[in-house]
Amino acid sequence: MNLDQVDLGSLYRVTEVDVPKGAPQIKGQLEDIGFLPGEQVTVLRKGLLGKGPYMVRVGASTFALRQSEARMILVESLQHV
Repeated sequence: MNLDQVDLGSLYRVTEVDVPKGAPQIKGQLEDIGFLPGEQVTVLRKGLLGKGPYMVRVGASTFALRQSEARMILVESLQHV
């Protein structure tokens, strides 16, 4: 599932950063701030009507992401692992 589809406050693990072809710089930017496979991530808050921006904790850092960026981050739930 994508990060924009997750439940608030639940723990997930990043499995992949999947960006559109021709936009490798976005993948690099997301990976540089910590969205790497295996990292734990939690969505702390969603914007108006459940859309972006999203307040996200990855590792020990907190960031704001646009909905389009959150859609590029694939995650799996750690609640069932």
